[in-house]
Amino acid sequence: MPNIVITEEELRYAALFESITGITPRDTIIDDKYNRVIFIVDKNFAPLAVGKNGINIRRLREHLGKDAEVVEYGEAPEDFIRNALYPAKINSIKITKLPSDGKVAIVTVSEEEKAVAIGKNGKNINRAILLAKRYFDIESIKLT
Repeated sequence: MPNIVITEEELRYAALFESITGITPRDTIIDDKYNRVIFIVDKNFAPLAVGKNGINIRRLREHLGKDAEVVEYGEAPEDFIRNALYPAKINSIKITKLPSDGKVAIVTVSEEEKAVAIGKNGKNINRAILLAKRYFDIESIKLT
């Protein structure tokens, strides 16, 4: 995992997340482009973080004045990308090296799931790209 620098504002949001959910996030990312804060939690902790009927997410939104999203961490880039694209049903993910020494993730989804994977205004695919770059130096994600 690359060195990740957390800002003071992200630390404040992480503390708020922990006080509302009781779960310590692995990472907190402010995404101003989509007016959201993305919280990365350990495997199997997303349902607890979201809360019954999404109550914790609603509370976070009220306090933050932004959308709050929870993504489960995955040790393997394929697992993390799959989690970041949730709720889209992914058929396969293949990480390929580029001639420029970069990496690209080729994600295969059914035609019906493409819209879910992309999300409104590209919100879901951009979340996955942001996280793939931050954690695994993957430059882009291609949906097929």
